[in-house]
Amino acid sequence: MITVKTDKEIALMRESCRIVRETLEFVGSNIRAGMTTKDVDDMVNRYILSCGAYPSSLGYCGYPASSCVSVNEVVVHGIPSERIIEEGDIVSVDITAEKNGYNGDAARTFMIGNVSDEKRQLVKVTEECFFKAIEGLKAGTPLYDIGYAVQTHAESHGYGVVRALVGHGIGREMHEDPSVPNYGRRGTGMRLKAGMTICIEPMINAGTHKVVFHKDGWTVTTMDGKPSAHYENTVLITEDGVEILTL
Repeated sequence: MITVKTDKEIALMRESCRIVRETLEFVGSNIRAGMTTKDVDDMVNRYILSCGAYPSSLGYCGYPASSCVSVNEVVVHGIPSERIIEEGDIVSVDITAEKNGYNGDAARTFMIGNVSDEKRQLVKVTEECFFKAIEGLKAGTPLYDIGYAVQTHAESHGYGVVRALVGHGIGREMHEDPSVPNYGRRGTGMRLKAGMTICIEPMINAGTHKVVFHKDGWTVTTMDGKPSAHYENTVLITEDGVEILTL
């Protein structure tokens, strides 16, 4: 069921989204080669808890950590571990924080040290995909215009757009309706309504769009082993545009 948020609910979501934004800024200032992905998760956990919020990922359907930390070929849902982050890696950190019953969700892909031109361009284009997706976005826009914009921009650079995973609505629950694909046909899908809150999250692969779901039940990697990047924000739909709650 799709929910349209009240002004009070939106105010509560702004607080959760502020915490998510600040947490990712903190991670971006401190992530380094030589850390493990668990070190990154520990940073996320401590920061969110210090804000009086809770990391929504922790315990979600049995997920064992406070964030998803995905390195290079890992598309999303990388379980924090003793994997060491190395110079030249790209590392996606995806977090959700809940406070006062409402969630905020965002992801960034960080470049560690001297990153190859291939990876740097992938991260850049993935972020651009998000901003292409919100151009002209407002109440009344067909839902799949979002995916059309992401797909068109990514594929114009020869990249693969992940189809097996999508963005989503958000609010009291981390994942709510509607699903928000990163591909689609312009002019189709439900019409967005003012007060809807959704997560737009391009997941873009340097090679094929195809992915592999691993036996741990969470980790998703590119089928060809090439790198992947992820960029996500929680967005509020308004009558005349959008408000990016996690920026």
